[in-house]
Amino acid sequence: MGFLAHGYEKFYDGLFDGLKDLGYQEGRNLNVERRYAEGRSERFKEFATEMVRLKVDVIVVSTTPAGFAVKSPATDIPVVFPNAISPIESGLIGSLAHPGGNITGGAAQTAALSTKRLEILKEVVPRLSRVAVLWNGANPALSYPWKLTQDAADQLHVKVEPFEVRSPKDIETAFAKMTEAKPDALIVLQDALTLQHRKEIIDFTVVKRLPGMFVAREWVTAGGLMSYGENLAEMYRRGAYFVDKILKGAKPADLPVEQVTKFEMIINLKTAQAMGWTVPPEILATADDVIE
Repeated sequence: MGFLAHGYEKFYDGLFDGLKDLGYQEGRNLNVERRYAEGRSERFKEFATEMVRLKVDVIVVSTTPAGFAVKSPATDIPVVFPNAISPIESGLIGSLAHPGGNITGGAAQTAALSTKRLEILKEVVPRLSRVAVLWNGANPALSYPWKLTQDAADQLHVKVEPFEVRSPKDIETAFAKMTEAKPDALIVLQDALTLQHRKEIIDFTVVKRLPGMFVAREWVTAGGLMSYGENLAEMYRRGAYFVDKILKGAKPADLPVEQVTKFEMIINLKTAQAMGWTVPPEILATADDVIE
């Protein structure tokens, strides 16, 4: 099995825990070829060619760009994405029911949750009027979430201001521009680039006392204020189901892409207190996990 990612994340262990539960033990009946791009998406094409040469039976990809990279040179090798962002809108698959080609897996609801995230922010920041949105404009999977974030802002009478980052060096530039713009809050449209640099982003929000809304609990456990979205470890654990089916002979085109229907809200009260923000009791009451 090939595994392509930008860099190691703890939630990837969900995939391997799931495989273990299904009877696969690395080094005994499963060999894993791991390749990490370390933030350089162009390396995924190189890795895809290598996977073809190694004749792996299935490739698991952690990002939509990696999915595109393996789609072309690995047309005969099944591909599984545990957590693809906007796979239909970006053109990675044809539809959820019939993904087509050699690729299937789980689809994130990053875009669909845009309105809910803004609604929660308005509860925490009552006079919310301007929200900074940090996102990777070079990632085709994020164009649709950005559009829906704009639509949600229009509905809620909030102005959103985009701050695009396309490489690690752009992050500090975005911070400088945000400091000058003085938004009321920050939303991060997560992908591998922002996730890998979450520590710098979170530190910025704390220093500037800028309420941040994130996609997953990994941001909040690292010190971010709050998140609303999927449990990434569980999505990767579910990815093992697709790998198992494929290794037992199923074709990716015959396995419908799954969308998560359960979401979690995580709040870091310690961060809220440090930033001088009071989280309303009704929001705390609906949180799935509160870090104190």
